[in-house]
Amino acid sequence: MATTTAPADRPVLALARTRPAGGGVRRTTRTHCPYCSLQCGIRLTAGGRPAELEPDDFPTNRGGLCSKGWTAAELLDHPDRLLTPLVRAVTGDRSSALRPATWEEALDRVVAGIRDSQERYGRDAVGCFGGGGMTNEKAYALGKFARVVLRTSAIDYNGRFCMSSAAGALNRAYGVDRGLPFPLADLAEADALMVVGGNPAATMPPAMQHLDAARARGASLVVVDPRRTATAAGATLHLAPVPGTDLALALGMLHVARRDGLVDEAYVAARTTGYASAVAAANGWWPDRVERVTGVPVADLTRAVHLLADAERAVVLSARGAEQHAGGTDTVLGFSNLALALGLPGTPGSGFGTTTGQGNGQGGREHGLKADQLPGYRMLADPAARAHVAAVWGVDPADLPAPGRSAFEMLDALGTDGGVRTLLVLASNVAVSAPDSGRVRARLAALDTLVVADFFLSETAALADVVLPTAQWAEEGGTMTNLEGRVLLRRKALDPPEGVLDDLGILRALADRLGVERGFPTEPEEVFAELRRASAGGKADYSGITYARLDAEQGVFWPCPAPAGDTSDAASHPGTPRMFLDSFPTPDGRARFVRVDFRPRAEQPDRHYPYVLTTGRTTSQYQSGTQTRRVRQLLLTDPDARAELHPDVAARHGVADGDLVRLETRRGTAVFRARLTDGVVRGTVFVPFHWAGLSGANGLTDTRLDPTSRMPEFKACAVRLERAGGPDDLDLRAEPPGPPAGATTGPTTGPTSSPTTGGPR
Repeated sequence: MATTTAPADRPVLALARTRPAGGGVRRTTRTHCPYCSLQCGIRLTAGGRPAELEPDDFPTNRGGLCSKGWTAAELLDHPDRLLTPLVRAVTGDRSSALRPATWEEALDRVVAGIRDSQERYGRDAVGCFGGGGMTNEKAYALGKFARVVLRTSAIDYNGRFCMSSAAGALNRAYGVDRGLPFPLADLAEADALMVVGGNPAATMPPAMQHLDAARARGASLVVVDPRRTATAAGATLHLAPVPGTDLALALGMLHVARRDGLVDEAYVAARTTGYASAVAAANGWWPDRVERVTGVPVADLTRAVHLLADAERAVVLSARGAEQHAGGTDTVLGFSNLALALGLPGTPGSGFGTTTGQGNGQGGREHGLKADQLPGYRMLADPAARAHVAAVWGVDPADLPAPGRSAFEMLDALGTDGGVRTLLVLASNVAVSAPDSGRVRARLAALDTLVVADFFLSETAALADVVLPTAQWAEEGGTMTNLEGRVLLRRKALDPPEGVLDDLGILRALADRLGVERGFPTEPEEVFAELRRASAGGKADYSGITYARLDAEQGVFWPCPAPAGDTSDAASHPGTPRMFLDSFPTPDGRARFVRVDFRPRAEQPDRHYPYVLTTGRTTSQYQSGTQTRRVRQLLLTDPDARAELHPDVAARHGVADGDLVRLETRRGTAVFRARLTDGVVRGTVFVPFHWAGLSGANGLTDTRLDPTSRMPEFKACAVRLERAGGPDDLDLRAEPPGPPAGATTGPTTGPTSSPTTGGPR
């Protein structure tokens, strides 16, 4: 691929247009919330200031919204909004201040960093890190940019920290990774449900109406969680295992199912393989042993299995609490084995699934953001997959790089021999979200060049050499793939401020300057048309989906192949709301039991670190908090980070409710405000991971990786605590980084400096 030097005056594409600051024609657009994978429907009214939204009747939310969704429009005109590129005042001096720059200067610095690193250290010295909130079009374009323009193997995304263990398990057991192989609304028709490691009442409140509808019909709800969460509090049965012992619980449940004659023998014989091996592993997990390891009483364990087995229609769901472990893939497989033994997957009204967290965590990995995957969920190591995608891209398959390092492995090698020296980060805040975040920040500091594209100055952007302001969710169109595998159209509702590019525009401008002048369109629909061709015939086949269909329908479920592979026309395939009804996409059409064996966590409590730390989310904050920690209404609900302690543990350390506590692990320390509750297992400390600074939970977490998914051990490590002060001794309400002095920020009050217009593509 040519890498000729672009002329110094090469134009930069201008996507941005001036938005009215006060008046203007207001219009209402049906679109989707920018947060989680429910992708709730909303109606956004914009054109004047400020934009306003209300919920829409979409199948996942049916007119409901959580507090984050209700306040999402506030971000569009937030005073911290970045409207101007920023660069370090002194090139190569990370200690110098960030200052405003033109797009030409900023992009020149990015290209110089890319060229310098690749000339000195090779192609893999430049890396890309994406985010699970990017549209399918942007995820596809970033993956293509890395492999065609940069020709680097170094690309991954923050979805690796979210659903990768579930993905690894689903591929092994069912031959395909789609979080929910059935519509979310099917949950309302179940007679029994089990949620393992999830708290949708806090993290996805609109989804609870489907569970509530099932309970109103008399359905049983079993919740597996070390905390008595809002979801667990309303359950028929709450199982509270010690963090990191979920697999022992799953093995014990399979043991009970076999012992009590609850296995669906006909289903197992007709639709599965590997049962004998999986049961052999479970034979040693008699209920008394499970109770000793997990803390779950024998009676509760037995009752949970019977509730599922006795139901006409039952569903088992796993979520991050069970998956974000160094053994997360095996844990998901353990509960999958239970579901298969009970005959649930592929049976109408029943099933096994996992719930995606990020808005497009599903689509991001399907279309090229993971280090080992190509569009359509094709694997980069597969010669046939390389040939297919290379033909769509117009390159030689031999020019495509090999699979690269996973997210944490790439981050942990930044700035080292053989590691990435220039990193481009889009839509992610790794300085807060990565495990052992202090270590990751040190690696970011070792880079020769760090480039971050964002609409706020996140903690990662504050460390960057170049910061590129980008469009927000309502200012660009594109498709998202939600937790059900439903591809939907997120419609553009207003233009970005003048002087701000969206990510497609940034990637095109960089490709131009790096000598690749074709193949990076800036219109999302044009990108999607190419994505359809690239995905055709793959596991995640989108070839039969068009923007026209999505505009007329409430989304289309993949796989949705075009007739005879013809992507030139609107397809007649209806999509696949419910998978596995006839067979599984495996070579023999059968689902697989997979033998899994429980292994205790590598880091056990001891006299120095006597407790178990686990992390999670709160109702009013999201991910690393880059957005939600800037919304006043959400901060009134969650003003600072709180560590949940059992009263017995608190009394042992002289801690009262509201006191400050210092938590320390083998990786770092952090300070939280204590919340005393008997709703957490004794010996377990829970902290939210949305905060940075003094309360950065991921400065404490373990970096051990799952051998299959490369998921870090986020959910369980050894910790000690001490009282750090009274309620008023320290203000923990750390503000996220603000823009530097002199930077142009929102809300928009008129035109800002605009990039010049590029020619047609």
